[in-house]
Amino acid sequence: MSTTTAPALPTLAERARDFAKACFTGPLNIAISLACIALLAWVIPPMFRWAVLDATWSGTAAECRAAGGACWAFVREKFWFSIFGLYPFEERWRPATMMVILVTLVIASTIRRFWTRWLLLAWAVAAVAMWTLMRGGVFGLPFVETRQWGGLAITGIIAVYGLALGYPLAILLALGRRSELPLVRWFCTAIIECVRGVPLISLLFMAAIMLPLFMPQGVTVDRLVRVLFAYTLFTAAYMAEVVRGGLQAMPRGQYEAADALGLSYWKKMRLIILPQALTITIPAQVNTFIGLFKDTTLVVVIGVFDFFTTLRASLGDPNWLGFPTEAYVYAAAVYFVLCFAMSKYSQRLERDFTPAGR
Repeated sequence: MSTTTAPALPTLAERARDFAKACFTGPLNIAISLACIALLAWVIPPMFRWAVLDATWSGTAAECRAAGGACWAFVREKFWFSIFGLYPFEERWRPATMMVILVTLVIASTIRRFWTRWLLLAWAVAAVAMWTLMRGGVFGLPFVETRQWGGLAITGIIAVYGLALGYPLAILLALGRRSELPLVRWFCTAIIECVRGVPLISLLFMAAIMLPLFMPQGVTVDRLVRVLFAYTLFTAAYMAEVVRGGLQAMPRGQYEAADALGLSYWKKMRLIILPQALTITIPAQVNTFIGLFKDTTLVVVIGVFDFFTTLRASLGDPNWLGFPTEAYVYAAAVYFVLCFAMSKYSQRLERDFTPAGR
Protein backbone atom coordinates (compact mmCIF):
# COMPACT_ATOMS: atom_id res chain seq x y z
CA MET A 1 0.00 0.00 0.00
CA SER A 2 1.46 3.31 -1.04
CA THR A 3 1.37 6.29 1.30
CA THR A 4 1.37 9.96 0.38
CA THR A 5 3.53 12.31 2.41
CA ALA A 6 3.04 16.04 2.73
CA PRO A 7 5.58 18.13 0.78
CA ALA A 8 8.27 19.76 2.93
CA LEU A 9 7.82 23.46 3.54
CA PRO A 10 10.54 25.70 2.04
CA THR A 11 13.16 27.04 4.41
CA LEU A 12 13.56 30.73 5.19
CA ALA A 13 16.63 30.97 2.94
CA GLU A 14 14.74 29.35 0.07
CA ARG A 15 11.84 31.73 0.53
CA ALA A 16 14.19 34.73 0.53
CA ARG A 17 15.91 33.49 -2.62
CA ASP A 18 12.57 32.94 -4.38
CA PHE A 19 11.37 36.37 -3.28
CA ALA A 20 14.49 38.09 -4.61
CA LYS A 21 14.28 36.13 -7.83
CA ALA A 22 10.65 37.12 -8.33
CA CYS A 23 11.36 40.81 -7.58
CA PHE A 24 14.39 41.29 -9.78
CA THR A 25 13.69 39.15 -12.82
CA GLY A 26 12.94 41.14 -15.93
CA PRO A 27 12.93 44.93 -16.52
CA LEU A 28 9.28 45.43 -15.45
CA ASN A 29 9.70 43.53 -12.15
CA ILE A 30 12.91 45.43 -11.40
CA ALA A 31 11.24 48.79 -12.07
CA ILE A 32 8.24 47.96 -9.87
CA SER A 33 10.48 46.62 -7.09
CA LEU A 34 12.67 49.73 -7.11
CA ALA A 35 9.57 51.94 -7.01
CA CYS A 36 8.27 50.01 -4.01
CA ILE A 37 11.63 50.30 -2.25
CA ALA A 38 11.69 54.06 -2.89
CA LEU A 39 8.14 54.40 -1.55
CA LEU A 40 9.04 52.47 1.61
CA ALA A 41 12.20 54.53 2.09
CA TRP A 42 10.08 57.67 1.83
CA VAL A 43 7.33 56.54 4.20
CA ILE A 44 8.97 54.36 6.85
CA PRO A 45 11.60 56.73 8.38
CA PRO A 46 9.14 59.52 9.35
CA MET A 47 6.66 56.93 10.51
CA PHE A 48 9.29 55.24 12.66
CA ARG A 49 10.31 58.60 14.12
CA TRP A 50 6.69 59.44 14.97
CA ALA A 51 5.83 56.01 16.38
CA VAL A 52 9.05 55.23 18.29
CA LEU A 53 11.73 57.91 18.52
CA ASP A 54 9.49 60.92 19.32
CA ALA A 55 6.74 58.89 21.00
CA THR A 56 5.59 59.39 24.57
CA TRP A 57 5.00 56.07 26.27
CA SER A 58 3.85 57.42 29.64
CA GLY A 59 2.93 60.83 30.97
CA THR A 60 0.27 63.45 30.45
CA ALA A 61 -1.41 64.91 27.40
CA ALA A 62 0.70 68.07 27.74
CA GLU A 63 3.91 66.01 27.63
CA CYS A 64 2.64 64.23 24.55
CA ARG A 65 1.96 67.50 22.75
CA ALA A 66 5.38 68.81 23.72
CA ALA A 67 7.13 65.70 22.36
CA GLY A 68 5.34 65.89 19.04
CA GLY A 69 5.38 62.15 18.37
CA ALA A 70 2.84 59.42 18.99
CA CYS A 71 1.07 59.57 22.34
CA TRP A 72 1.01 55.94 23.42
CA ALA A 73 0.39 57.25 26.93
CA PHE A 74 -3.17 57.86 25.73
CA VAL A 75 -3.54 54.20 24.76
CA ARG A 76 -2.00 53.18 28.06
CA GLU A 77 -4.46 55.42 29.95
CA LYS A 78 -7.49 54.05 28.11
CA PHE A 79 -6.33 50.44 27.78
CA TRP A 80 -8.48 48.91 30.52
CA PHE A 81 -11.49 50.98 29.46
CA SER A 82 -11.12 49.55 25.95
CA ILE A 83 -11.05 46.04 27.41
CA PHE A 84 -13.87 46.23 29.98
CA GLY A 85 -15.89 49.28 28.96
CA LEU A 86 -18.20 50.66 31.64
CA TYR A 87 -18.07 47.54 33.79
CA PRO A 88 -17.66 48.56 37.49
CA PHE A 89 -14.00 48.94 38.34
CA GLU A 90 -14.09 46.79 41.50
CA GLU A 91 -15.79 43.95 39.58
CA ARG A 92 -13.48 43.85 36.57
CA TRP A 93 -12.03 40.53 37.72
CA ARG A 94 -15.26 38.99 36.48
CA PRO A 95 -14.96 39.97 32.78
CA ALA A 96 -11.24 39.21 33.04
CA THR A 97 -12.05 35.68 34.22
CA MET A 98 -14.69 35.38 31.53
CA MET A 99 -12.16 36.35 28.85
CA VAL A 100 -9.67 33.78 30.15
CA ILE A 101 -12.35 31.07 29.91
CA LEU A 102 -13.39 32.25 26.45
CA VAL A 103 -9.83 32.37 25.09
CA THR A 104 -9.05 28.96 26.60
CA LEU A 105 -12.06 27.40 24.91
CA VAL A 106 -11.28 29.07 21.60
CA ILE A 107 -7.71 27.76 21.71
CA ALA A 108 -8.91 24.28 22.68
CA SER A 109 -11.38 24.37 19.79
CA THR A 110 -8.58 24.94 17.31
CA ILE A 111 -6.88 21.66 18.33
CA ARG A 112 -8.31 18.74 16.37
CA ARG A 113 -7.87 16.11 19.07
CA PHE A 114 -10.28 18.08 21.25
CA TRP A 115 -13.05 17.93 18.64
CA THR A 116 -15.30 15.65 20.67
CA ARG A 117 -18.71 15.87 22.28
CA TRP A 118 -16.97 16.90 25.48
CA LEU A 119 -15.91 20.13 23.81
CA LEU A 120 -19.53 20.95 22.95
CA LEU A 121 -20.49 20.20 26.55
CA ALA A 122 -17.68 22.45 27.77
CA TRP A 123 -18.94 25.30 25.56
CA ALA A 124 -22.48 24.87 26.87
CA VAL A 125 -21.36 24.84 30.50
CA ALA A 126 -18.97 27.74 29.93
CA ALA A 127 -21.72 29.81 28.28
CA VAL A 128 -23.88 29.53 31.39
CA ALA A 129 -20.92 30.12 33.70
CA MET A 130 -19.73 33.19 31.79
CA TRP A 131 -23.22 34.69 31.61
CA THR A 132 -23.66 34.15 35.37
CA LEU A 133 -20.23 35.58 36.07
CA MET A 134 -20.81 38.70 34.00
CA ARG A 135 -24.40 39.35 35.03
CA GLY A 136 -24.11 38.40 38.71
CA GLY A 137 -27.08 38.57 41.04
CA VAL A 138 -26.37 35.09 42.41
CA PHE A 139 -23.69 33.47 44.60
CA GLY A 140 -23.05 36.82 46.27
CA LEU A 141 -22.00 38.52 43.01
CA PRO A 142 -23.36 42.07 42.60
CA PHE A 143 -25.77 42.45 39.70
CA VAL A 144 -24.33 44.27 36.65
CA GLU A 145 -26.67 45.26 33.81
CA THR A 146 -25.66 44.32 30.29
CA ARG A 147 -25.67 48.00 29.27
CA GLN A 148 -22.56 48.34 31.44
CA TRP A 149 -20.79 45.54 29.57
CA GLY A 150 -18.45 46.72 26.87
CA GLY A 151 -15.00 46.83 25.37
CA LEU A 152 -13.11 43.88 23.99
CA ALA A 153 -15.02 41.58 26.36
CA ILE A 154 -18.35 42.30 24.67
CA THR A 155 -16.73 42.08 21.22
CA GLY A 156 -15.45 38.62 22.13
CA ILE A 157 -18.84 37.47 23.37
CA ILE A 158 -20.74 38.67 20.30
CA ALA A 159 -18.16 37.42 17.80
CA VAL A 160 -17.44 34.01 19.32
CA TYR A 161 -20.98 33.05 20.23
CA GLY A 162 -22.50 34.64 17.15
CA LEU A 163 -20.17 32.72 14.87
CA ALA A 164 -20.33 29.50 16.91
CA LEU A 165 -24.14 29.45 17.00
CA GLY A 166 -24.52 30.69 13.43
CA TYR A 167 -22.30 27.99 11.90
CA PRO A 168 -24.46 24.92 12.67
CA LEU A 169 -27.56 26.91 11.80
CA ALA A 170 -25.95 27.79 8.47
CA ILE A 171 -25.36 24.11 7.71
CA LEU A 172 -29.00 23.30 8.44
CA LEU A 173 -30.18 26.18 6.24
CA ALA A 174 -27.87 25.09 3.42
CA LEU A 175 -29.13 21.51 3.63
CA GLY A 176 -32.69 22.77 3.82
CA ARG A 177 -32.24 24.93 0.74
CA ARG A 178 -31.15 21.85 -1.22
CA SER A 179 -33.87 19.66 0.27
CA GLU A 180 -36.24 17.78 -2.03
CA LEU A 181 -39.16 18.75 0.24
CA PRO A 182 -40.64 21.95 -1.23
CA LEU A 183 -41.83 23.42 2.07
CA VAL A 184 -38.45 22.93 3.73
CA ARG A 185 -36.63 24.32 0.68
CA TRP A 186 -38.90 27.36 0.40
CA PHE A 187 -38.75 28.05 4.12
CA CYS A 188 -34.93 27.96 4.24
CA THR A 189 -34.64 29.95 1.03
CA ALA A 190 -36.98 32.61 2.39
CA ILE A 191 -34.95 32.97 5.60
CA ILE A 192 -31.65 33.20 3.73
CA GLU A 193 -32.84 35.68 1.13
CA CYS A 194 -34.76 37.87 3.57
CA VAL A 195 -31.82 38.13 5.97
CA ARG A 196 -29.25 38.62 3.22
CA GLY A 197 -31.47 41.21 1.59
CA VAL A 198 -31.13 43.71 4.45
CA PRO A 199 -28.04 45.18 6.14
CA LEU A 200 -26.98 44.01 9.58
CA ILE A 201 -27.94 47.38 11.03
CA SER A 202 -31.56 46.76 10.06
CA LEU A 203 -31.58 43.42 11.86
CA LEU A 204 -30.03 44.99 14.94
CA PHE A 205 -32.71 47.71 14.97
CA MET A 206 -35.39 45.05 14.55
CA ALA A 207 -33.97 43.06 17.44
CA ALA A 208 -33.54 46.10 19.67
CA ILE A 209 -36.68 48.07 18.91
CA MET A 210 -39.25 46.02 17.00
CA LEU A 211 -38.91 42.62 18.65
CA PRO A 212 -40.00 43.81 22.15
CA LEU A 213 -43.24 45.13 20.59
CA PHE A 214 -44.24 41.60 19.60
CA MET A 215 -43.44 40.06 22.95
CA PRO A 216 -46.28 39.19 25.36
CA GLN A 217 -46.93 41.82 28.00
CA GLY A 218 -44.58 41.46 30.94
CA VAL A 219 -42.09 39.34 28.95
CA THR A 220 -38.74 40.99 28.23
CA VAL A 221 -35.61 39.66 26.63
CA ASP A 222 -32.24 41.15 27.50
CA ARG A 223 -30.89 43.54 24.88
CA LEU A 224 -27.62 41.65 24.52
CA VAL A 225 -29.50 38.39 23.89
CA ARG A 226 -31.50 40.11 21.15
CA VAL A 227 -28.28 41.42 19.61
CA LEU A 228 -26.80 37.93 19.69
CA PHE A 229 -29.94 36.54 18.05
CA ALA A 230 -29.76 39.07 15.19
CA TYR A 231 -26.04 38.60 14.70
CA THR A 232 -26.38 34.80 14.74
CA LEU A 233 -29.16 34.90 12.16
CA PHE A 234 -27.14 37.22 9.93
CA THR A 235 -24.08 34.98 10.25
CA ALA A 236 -26.11 31.87 9.46
CA ALA A 237 -27.66 33.37 6.32
CA TYR A 238 -24.30 34.33 4.83
CA MET A 239 -22.52 31.16 5.84
CA ALA A 240 -25.40 29.06 4.47
CA GLU A 241 -24.67 30.29 0.97
CA VAL A 242 -20.99 29.41 1.37
CA VAL A 243 -21.89 25.91 2.54
CA ARG A 244 -24.44 25.55 -0.26
CA GLY A 245 -21.69 26.36 -2.74
CA GLY A 246 -19.62 23.53 -1.30
CA LEU A 247 -22.55 21.13 -1.52
CA GLN A 248 -23.17 22.04 -5.16
CA ALA A 249 -19.50 21.57 -5.97
CA MET A 250 -19.56 17.96 -4.82
CA PRO A 251 -19.50 15.49 -7.72
CA ARG A 252 -22.73 13.61 -8.27
CA GLY A 253 -20.81 10.38 -7.87
CA GLN A 254 -20.25 11.07 -4.17
CA TYR A 255 -24.00 11.16 -3.56
CA GLU A 256 -24.55 8.04 -5.66
CA ALA A 257 -21.75 6.16 -3.88
CA ALA A 258 -23.23 7.03 -0.49
CA ASP A 259 -26.66 5.88 -1.66
CA ALA A 260 -25.14 2.66 -2.93
CA LEU A 261 -23.80 1.97 0.57
CA GLY A 262 -27.33 2.20 1.92
CA LEU A 263 -26.58 5.15 4.21
CA SER A 264 -29.42 7.22 5.57
CA TYR A 265 -29.67 10.91 4.59
CA TRP A 266 -28.07 12.21 7.76
CA LYS A 267 -25.29 9.58 7.76
CA LYS A 268 -24.57 10.38 4.11
CA MET A 269 -24.30 14.05 4.90
CA ARG A 270 -22.38 13.67 8.15
CA LEU A 271 -19.84 11.08 7.01
CA ILE A 272 -19.32 11.76 3.30
CA ILE A 273 -20.80 14.93 1.82
CA LEU A 274 -20.44 17.62 4.49
CA PRO A 275 -16.79 16.89 5.42
CA GLN A 276 -15.76 17.33 1.80
CA ALA A 277 -18.04 20.30 1.15
CA LEU A 278 -16.86 22.14 4.25
CA THR A 279 -13.22 21.41 3.45
CA ILE A 280 -13.30 22.86 -0.05
CA THR A 281 -15.03 26.00 1.22
CA ILE A 282 -12.62 26.79 4.06
CA PRO A 283 -11.20 29.92 2.35
CA ALA A 284 -14.68 31.28 1.66
CA GLN A 285 -15.80 30.46 5.20
CA VAL A 286 -12.86 32.26 6.76
CA ASN A 287 -13.36 35.23 4.46
CA THR A 288 -16.97 35.43 5.63
CA PHE A 289 -15.96 34.91 9.27
CA ILE A 290 -13.47 37.77 9.16
CA GLY A 291 -16.00 40.09 7.56
CA LEU A 292 -18.64 39.20 10.14
CA PHE A 293 -16.16 39.61 12.98
CA LYS A 294 -15.42 43.16 11.88
CA ASP A 295 -19.16 43.82 11.58
CA THR A 296 -19.47 43.48 15.36
CA THR A 297 -18.65 47.18 15.54
CA LEU A 298 -22.13 47.89 14.15
CA VAL A 299 -23.71 47.02 17.50
CA VAL A 300 -22.96 50.61 18.49
CA VAL A 301 -26.13 51.70 16.66
CA ILE A 302 -28.23 50.19 19.45
CA GLY A 303 -26.04 51.48 22.26
CA VAL A 304 -23.74 48.51 22.85
CA PHE A 305 -20.18 49.76 23.41
CA ASP A 306 -17.83 47.26 21.82
CA PHE A 307 -14.05 47.54 21.65
CA PHE A 308 -13.93 50.08 18.81
CA THR A 309 -16.72 52.20 20.27
CA THR A 310 -15.05 52.47 23.66
CA LEU A 311 -11.94 53.81 21.94
CA ARG A 312 -13.99 56.37 20.05
CA ALA A 313 -15.67 57.35 23.30
CA SER A 314 -12.22 57.77 24.86
CA LEU A 315 -11.44 60.45 22.29
CA GLY A 316 -14.07 62.65 23.93
CA ASP A 317 -12.17 62.80 27.21
CA PRO A 318 -11.36 66.52 27.67
CA ASN A 319 -8.09 65.60 29.38
CA TRP A 320 -6.92 63.62 26.33
CA LEU A 321 -8.18 65.52 23.32
CA GLY A 322 -6.32 65.37 20.03
CA PHE A 323 -5.02 61.79 19.79
CA PRO A 324 -7.35 60.00 17.35
CA THR A 325 -4.47 58.60 15.27
CA GLU A 326 -3.08 56.65 18.22
CA ALA A 327 -6.52 55.27 19.07
CA TYR A 328 -7.19 54.11 15.52
CA VAL A 329 -3.71 52.61 15.17
CA TYR A 330 -4.28 50.67 18.38
CA ALA A 331 -7.70 49.47 17.19
CA ALA A 332 -6.30 48.51 13.79
CA ALA A 333 -3.48 46.54 15.44
CA VAL A 334 -5.90 44.56 17.61
CA TYR A 335 -8.23 43.76 14.71
CA PHE A 336 -5.30 42.87 12.48
CA VAL A 337 -3.86 40.42 15.04
CA LEU A 338 -7.21 38.69 15.54
CA CYS A 339 -8.08 38.53 11.83
CA PHE A 340 -4.56 37.45 10.88
CA ALA A 341 -4.73 34.64 13.45
CA MET A 342 -8.00 33.46 11.92
CA SER A 343 -6.47 33.57 8.46
CA LYS A 344 -3.35 31.59 9.47
CA TYR A 345 -5.47 29.00 11.28
CA SER A 346 -7.59 28.50 8.17
CA GLN A 347 -4.44 27.94 6.12
CA ARG A 348 -3.32 25.29 8.59
CA LEU A 349 -6.73 23.62 8.39
CA GLU A 350 -6.52 23.61 4.61
CA ARG A 351 -3.13 21.87 4.78
CA ASP A 352 -4.34 19.37 7.38
CA PHE A 353 -7.44 18.41 5.43
CA THR A 354 -5.74 17.93 2.09
CA PRO A 355 -5.04 14.28 1.24
CA ALA A 356 -1.29 14.90 1.59
CA GLY A 357 -1.69 16.58 4.96
CA ARG A 358 -3.80 13.95 6.67
